[in-house]
This record gives sequence, C-alpha cells and structure tokens, in this order.
Amino acid sequence: MATLLENWRDLAYGEGLDEKRREQLWKDYFAVEKGIYEKILAEPEKAIEGTVKELAEKYGTDVTTMTGFLDGINESLKGYQNPIEEMTEDTSVKIEIDPERLYYNMVEAKASWLYSLPQWDAILSEERRKELYKEQKASGTVRREGHKIYPNDPCPCGSGKKYKKCCGRNL
Repeated sequence: MATLLENWRDLAYGEGLDEKRREQLWKDYFAVEKGIYEKILAEPEKAIEGTVKELAEKYGTDVTTMTGFLDGINESLKGYQNPIEEMTEDTSVKIEIDPERLYYNMVEAKASWLYSLPQWDAILSEERRKELYKEQKASGTVRREGHKIYPNDPCPCGSGKKYKKCCGRNL
C-alpha cells in the first residue's frame, strides 16, 4: 500500500495526470498553500499540532493536499521534522516554524507569492528579509576566487563535462 507521501508525489509529479489537469492541481495547491501560510504567519510563534487528517480539516483541504504542504514545510521547522515518509492520516504532526529558515526556503523555491505575504512585515524586518534573500541567491552561485576557468577545464558544477560544453557554453 502506498504512503500518503507517495500518493501525493505520484499525483503531483508522476504520470497519472495529463498536463492540463496537473497544471490545475498545482494552481489549486498554491491557493491552499497560500491560505495556510497566511494563517500560520499570523501567529508565527504558535505550534500547531494534530493528526494529518485534523490539520486538513482545520485548513479546509483534503489529506493529500495537506501531505504536500507538510512535505514542503518540513525543512523549515524548529529543530525537528515530521515523519512524512511513513505518515498516515492518523499520524500526529507538529508545525512550529523557524521564521528565518522558512523565509529562506521560500526564496529558494522561488515562491514569491509566499515570501511577499504581508504577514512577514510583523515577523522579520525588511532589512533581515533582504539579507536572507541575498544569502539564498548567493548560495547557488559558484565562485572560484583567484582561479581562472579555461574552456577545456572540467566544469566547476561537477557535471564531468568540459566548461565550454557546460556552464561556459552561453558566455
């Protein structure tokens, strides 16, 4: 029997839906996700606990969508993670966000509809959000200080290709 997470991932990323239905699934998911985050960010210090089924009911969604949400937020929690790999609808879970980690991860996911929510104004200063944004964007940039990369050198991205056939191709 497939786990909740496997069901979510098959639906969201697998071959079960045609392109139009998958596009609609993600559109609906992003609307639900935004609504849940608006509520969580209204009380960022509050820990939310319950079973997967109870949280789905609390936020007005289905268990599958809640599973996708829990999968997405799992890396942004305070010092722990929920057992998303093996959870069932009766598994007790907890959502207690680490605001800076959550903001950073939203930027990393390019989820501007989430990291630009007005609730962030009361949680992190504009200056701190800019710092986290820059920090995240810089983390994906490969920098080789003092070492020039020549066209026939191995690409620094680790692909195993020559630089000129990989990342240096469009320069």
